[in-house]
Amino acid sequence: MSSPQPQQSHAPRTSARRRQRSTRLTVAAALLVLSALLVGWAVVDGTAWLQGVAAVVAVVLGAAATRITHSELLAERRTAARDRAVQAMQYREITAQRTAENEAFAADMRRKIIDRQEAISVLEVALSKAQRLAADQTLKLGNEARRADGAERAVAGLGRALEAAESRASEAAVRVVELEAEIDVLKADLASLKSAHAARSTRSA
Repeated sequence: MSSPQPQQSHAPRTSARRRQRSTRLTVAAALLVLSALLVGWAVVDGTAWLQGVAAVVAVVLGAAATRITHSELLAERRTAARDRAVQAMQYREITAQRTAENEAFAADMRRKIIDRQEAISVLEVALSKAQRLAADQTLKLGNEARRADGAERAVAGLGRALEAAESRASEAAVRVVELEAEIDVLKADLASLKSAHAARSTRSA
């Protein structure tokens, strides 16, 4: 988030350098034009000493223009090098920030996946216990039914035991269905988290 400020503060400096470069190049061009006019005037006049003076002045003006152009070229190269260094630093900061964000996201996704896996393991254990309980209650129900059929003298008492066993078996079956539904929901949640983690990893790569 701090990268826009250096770019905004860098823009006025760039504009100022461009104005200075334009001014210096204009001065260099003016010196060359002036030297050309001076030499042309001396040639038209035809005076030998004037031609010599004009030639010397033209050389001096040309050297000055060359010096200005050369210094401006060096300054422009230094400025470009500084700009590239600043951009490289900003790119490194952005890359580091994105890497940190991706690592934080990956760590959060791993934590959520581990939590979901632990919850699924706990529910699977509870489901296994509920299934064993349902099997036991079903076995007891069968035993009670057989006892009720074979013991006519205790029909009333065995009937109550049979009803209780049926109630427990029904509750156990309902609990099994509920636990299976919860496991299905958590598995779907885990699959979506893994898909989101894989998609984010693909984009960051």
